[in-house]
Amino acid sequence: MDKEAFASVVLSSTDSLYRISKSILKYDADCEDAVQEAIATGFGKLDTLRQEAYARTWLTRILIHECYSLLKRREKSAAMLAEPKEEADDKSDYSELYEALGTLKKEYRLTIVLYYLEGYSIEEIGKIMRVPAGTVKSRLSRGRRELRCIMATGDYEGGRI
Repeated sequence: MDKEAFASVVLSSTDSLYRISKSILKYDADCEDAVQEAIATGFGKLDTLRQEAYARTWLTRILIHECYSLLKRREKSAAMLAEPKEEADDKSDYSELYEALGTLKKEYRLTIVLYYLEGYSIEEIGKIMRVPAGTVKSRLSRGRRELRCIMATGDYEGGRI
């Protein structure tokens, strides 16, 4: 894949990459950092992409890895520094559904976001998350069930985004 084709993939996937990072990370600044790092990493390792048809999936996998790396770094530094307080304006930007999504386990949350919001197929999600298609189906089913329960009870305050 050449640099122009990669740039085209990045430009067409920017919003999608941000939404995926938001399903893992809490703060907008962290999401932006993760997306930028994923793009930079993808650009640097462009020669490792085997098939151009899977460029978006490959970049998404890099992003997910970067998000989890960022979370690990934050956990390590949290012992030394206090976690920054969430701004009041930040909370009002989230919909009830997004807050409810934040209370789900990360496996369920990411699977639901990739399938319903980003339109990935079950097979593509399996490749991205490195799990069998049956596991993806199970996570979708369980995630929907939990989400329905959470939305019915309104028990999503203080979510785990």
